[in-house]
Amino acid sequence: MAQETAPARQSGLRRDLSGRQVGMIAIGGAIGTGLFLGSGLAISIAGPAVIIAYAVAAFAALALAYALAEMIVVHPEAGGFGAVVQRYLGGLSGFVSRWIYWAAQVVNIGSEVIAAGLYVQFWYPQLPLWMPVVVFSLMMLAVNFAAVRFFGEFEYWFAMIKVITIVVFIGLGVFYIFFGLPGQQPAGVGALTEHGGFLPNGIGAVWLALTVVTFSYLGTEAVSMTAAESRNPGRDVPRAARGMVLRLALFYVLGMLVVVSILPWNEVSSSGEVTESPFVRLFSMVGIPAAAGIMNFVVLTAALSAMNTNLYITSRMTHSLAMDGYAPKWFAKVGSSGVPRRSLVLSAAGLALAAVLAVFAEDTAFAMLLGLALFGALVTWLMIFASQLVFRHRRTKEGLPPSPVRLPGAPVTTVLAMLFVAAVLLTTPFTEQFNTAWKAGVPFVVVLCVAYYVVNRRKPARSEAEVESAQ
Repeated sequence: MAQETAPARQSGLRRDLSGRQVGMIAIGGAIGTGLFLGSGLAISIAGPAVIIAYAVAAFAALALAYALAEMIVVHPEAGGFGAVVQRYLGGLSGFVSRWIYWAAQVVNIGSEVIAAGLYVQFWYPQLPLWMPVVVFSLMMLAVNFAAVRFFGEFEYWFAMIKVITIVVFIGLGVFYIFFGLPGQQPAGVGALTEHGGFLPNGIGAVWLALTVVTFSYLGTEAVSMTAAESRNPGRDVPRAARGMVLRLALFYVLGMLVVVSILPWNEVSSSGEVTESPFVRLFSMVGIPAAAGIMNFVVLTAALSAMNTNLYITSRMTHSLAMDGYAPKWFAKVGSSGVPRRSLVLSAAGLALAAVLAVFAEDTAFAMLLGLALFGALVTWLMIFASQLVFRHRRTKEGLPPSPVRLPGAPVTTVLAMLFVAAVLLTTPFTEQFNTAWKAGVPFVVVLCVAYYVVNRRKPARSEAEVESAQ
């Protein structure tokens, strides 16, 4: 018997998101500052072969998008993937997957708002960091407090800035490689092999880089959270999921190909300075005035866009937990505009904590939180894949028709993707950036398991009428 979740029609959320908004919300959550700045870290580990790492990770992300779309088109309910995990893997999995994902995204929100504050200091170095952090936090909360259609429109145009920048970057790079730029000869692709070869640090370095690279694709699962507020979830969510991963793969693979073809890989900075971003370097070479300032604006909007979308996701996640009795019912309340504002307040509290830790405990507590973020996201991916296997088995067993959207090659594709994600998770202790993943993640999962059994014992049983309406 499936573990039922709260009926979608009782959630109080409004179906006001259009197809184009759903698509851009997906992009907005997946592309933060990682592509513009963090990509330098992956390049410094693997060299030009980082292209392979991005292509391989794209396979897992695309498999996840199809697996999610296959299930969400049948169950377009509040809670997105968390509700589906609960339905097919049981209450404990639904509880753990949603709370650990909530924690992971809150950490990401905290890191993004700190990054946004640092970008403002690029123009105003004397400005105290707390001032832009507070201003941006209040601004993004205001956007999320508004009706969901306003949030969707705001995020559409915010995310569009990132997409246009990436397209222009790739276009300029390809033109420079093959045709040259005014006053400059074609760059060619010599940088791919001239500085220690295509694999300067060996194939093992490519595998280590996969941990960083896979982190760039996290957010793929977020599109499922729009299902309960999409005007046509059966059409829009699968389309957005597939389109988002294909765009991500195209942006990342082509973007990295342009970078390592033009710039020597060992000169690509991973220090996180805006003025040293691969994007800034290329725009400067083209002769665009104030290239660093322009890119600083772009990475600022990238951080705010990711923060905006992740606030939306965490508030809906808390709302779905409250609807299913795994969080205080107070958080299930929806305002007159159809927004779960109380759940948003909880996410804001987590944002404040993460931001404070990012400022005052960057080398200790916040490093643990970043490890927890990666651990939680990868565990969530594994649960989604496991849910899809059970979803297919149960529909076949019960004689139900297959989903209109299907993951090609499943269940083999599903199992291969799960093995890949598990291998990346097992590799995290060997990478400097995420070696805290297991140290923070495992204890947190244990705490969540204990919390589930405490909450479940106090949770009143749902009536037969509620279960029937959920079906």
